[in-house]
Amino acid sequence: MAKGAMVMAAKDGRDSAAPDPAVDPVAVAERVLRIEGEALLALSAAPPGDFAAAVALILASRGHVIVSGMGKSGHVGRKLAATLASTGTPAFFVHPAEASHGDLGMIVPGDTCILISNSGETTELGDIIAHCARFGIAIIGISKRPGSSLMRAARLKLTLPDLPEACSIGMAPTTSTTMTLALGDALAVALMEARAFRPEEFRTYHPGGKLGARLAPVARLMHGGDEVPLVPEGLGMPDALLVMTSHGFGVAGVVDGAGRLVGVISDGDLRRNMTGLMERAAGEVATRNPVTTRPDTLAAEALAVMNARKIGALIVVDDQDRPVGILHIHDCLRAGVA
Repeated sequence: MAKGAMVMAAKDGRDSAAPDPAVDPVAVAERVLRIEGEALLALSAAPPGDFAAAVALILASRGHVIVSGMGKSGHVGRKLAATLASTGTPAFFVHPAEASHGDLGMIVPGDTCILISNSGETTELGDIIAHCARFGIAIIGISKRPGSSLMRAARLKLTLPDLPEACSIGMAPTTSTTMTLALGDALAVALMEARAFRPEEFRTYHPGGKLGARLAPVARLMHGGDEVPLVPEGLGMPDALLVMTSHGFGVAGVVDGAGRLVGVISDGDLRRNMTGLMERAAGEVATRNPVTTRPDTLAAEALAVMNARKIGALIVVDDQDRPVGILHIHDCLRAGVA
């Protein structure tokens, strides 16, 4: 190897040897997924004995759930804290090293700590454990070693099966982190269901992005006021057509004398009533008892109705069937609901 190449290899710390052609990446993937899948099945067959008690403890907590862990356990812990927070359990992650330099002040009586360490001997968690002991803050430990320092200090123990890691050298956190991640999801979902967490609450915590769009109510996307194409049922079709075309939705709602929706005129209705169309009234041409939606319906549900019925717009009505808006399929698509 040339001197420059040797220096480059030394600088980036990588082995300069060529990849082993005998390694089959697909076979490796199959092995890793099988090992981790079997670990999850083992965990599901025998969940930690303190799992139900951990759920009850968090439900009864007056404060936040504080999650902490070092290294890969920390990465999993961040995800657990985020999942808890987004599903009705106030939670946040505290880095154990930062905790030793002032962030212990984030952890106060009434909180519950979930501390994650595969070995149960993570040195950096020591100050958090001591802080919790001093102020009587409950610890839920997640580790595969029930006799470790962490688990001895924990009020409740979520012990993972002591199964081999999926990597070829048996050291890189793989199986253990997968089990911890799945156990955290199980904990979050159990809490979510125990709290009877509703879709509208979920929407409150997810206002942005595609998920937020799918959880948006129809009221947020619909057109209201003068933008809604409405005509009296006795109005002649020449004038009704002017309303349809001027609003650009391809439909018009037909209302009775009390302002209630009694029908909808669509392009299909026009084609079906071509004979003598201009001599007829809007109420004669309209499809009666049309499909409608409500302002508090999820936009995703309204879009599903439009797709199923093969229609391009829905009139939005209140509890008395009075039109309050119109939702076009393009409104849903622009918002990212699809």
